[in-house]
Amino acid sequence: MMNIPNYTDVERAHKIVQKYAHRTPVLSSVSINQIVGAELFFKCENLQKVGAFKFRGACNAVFSLSEEDAQKGVATHSSGNHAAALALAARMRGIAAHIVMPENSPEIKKKAVAGYGAKITFCKPTLQARESTLAKVIEETGATEIHPYNNFHVIAGQGTAAKELIEDKGHFDIIMAPVGGGGLLSGTAISSKELLPACKVIAAEPAGADDAFRSFHSKKWVPSENPKTIADGLLTSLGERNFSIILDKVDDIVTVSEESIVEAMRMIWERMKIIIEPSSAVPLAAILEKKVDVQEKKVGIILSGGNLDLGKLPF
Repeated sequence: MMNIPNYTDVERAHKIVQKYAHRTPVLSSVSINQIVGAELFFKCENLQKVGAFKFRGACNAVFSLSEEDAQKGVATHSSGNHAAALALAARMRGIAAHIVMPENSPEIKKKAVAGYGAKITFCKPTLQARESTLAKVIEETGATEIHPYNNFHVIAGQGTAAKELIEDKGHFDIIMAPVGGGGLLSGTAISSKELLPACKVIAAEPAGADDAFRSFHSKKWVPSENPKTIADGLLTSLGERNFSIILDKVDDIVTVSEESIVEAMRMIWERMKIIIEPSSAVPLAAILEKKVDVQEKKVGIILSGGNLDLGKLPF
């Protein structure tokens, strides 16, 4: 039996997370609302610590460890936001973070993870190399593995973003999130369905990385193979726990084109004056493509993060 978090676990996570994470603002745009014919409310996790929602889950996982386990440290393999989030959460608790990163990771991400005090082990840029190197690090250190999304405490922590959104703005007809590994989406679904049972939970995914879309609609897990998208935070396959929650609580998953992702990203930059990464733009892209009927509805959108290489902007 898989251990699946419920809303009580999200509430427990929130007591931890709110001590260390930002309660991020919820913003809206009159001009975007006019364009789409709906009331959109954006939960700005791009303004979260380390620039992404990932800090919530990492924080809950680190501070939920027993004192005995914590002293051995935590470990993961990641080249992105989860690596930085886990490193910062571990530093806050005063314990070691062991991060396995592919040697071809962007320099800015290597510097960020090192800057938070993590011990980095580099490996070849293959999943097999990442997993075998991590296994070796855990064997040598006794550290606890904190998976980026297929982890009980991580999922519960990610659910705190939707909990805050609903507490701050009340009823919603639809709540949307992007989907990659499914940590944010599964946590969002747990909170949304508990607090607003009639609210639809809808995820958006790039058409070039549509494993969650295919998994959801076939009801069978489909791996992510050779994904191609500008939304680099959404390249991973769904986690086992995440897929189970998504099948139970999510109403729909839709896909969007690369052109729409760029259009939505640019729209938020220009009209809301905030920096988001491509993954964050995917739900708005689905609305612009009319993949989701939002006419005259109140819609909450989790903006997942704001970390990107400004030298490689798509516009």
